[in-house]
Amino acid sequence: MKTYTISEVAKELDLTVYTLRYYDKEGLMPFVERTPNGNRLFKETDIGALKVIECLKSTGMPIKEIKTFIDWCSEGDSTLEQRYNMFIERKANVEAQMEELKKTMEIIQHKCSYYKTAMDAGTEDIHKEEKLAKM
Repeated sequence: MKTYTISEVAKELDLTVYTLRYYDKEGLMPFVERTPNGNRLFKETDIGALKVIECLKSTGMPIKEIKTFIDWCSEGDSTLEQRYNMFIERKANVEAQMEELKKTMEIIQHKCSYYKTAMDAGTEDIHKEEKLAKM
């Protein structure tokens, strides 16, 4: 079975070695084995787990709650419902973020159009003329 060093995993996941050490210190990587001299040895499954951790982090989930999830995973099948409910909550959170981003994008697209029109006309006054024409 292939194993990876902390540097290789950091590069693969576009993280810093420091971040991975922090995750370990916070108890997010109890599954990672160590060599006799203390170096971390990562397996493919560990990298998969870290991708889930990064996913949860990107939803705004605090490290403490991610730790709870990791603990639930370690506890096994008795926590399936808690884990399911946590992902349902994360899904709702991401859907709300996406709605906010859609609104943000609409404003940005409007401003892109506004400034493109102004640049083509050579002046922002073109928009003042449009407003007057609508009156």
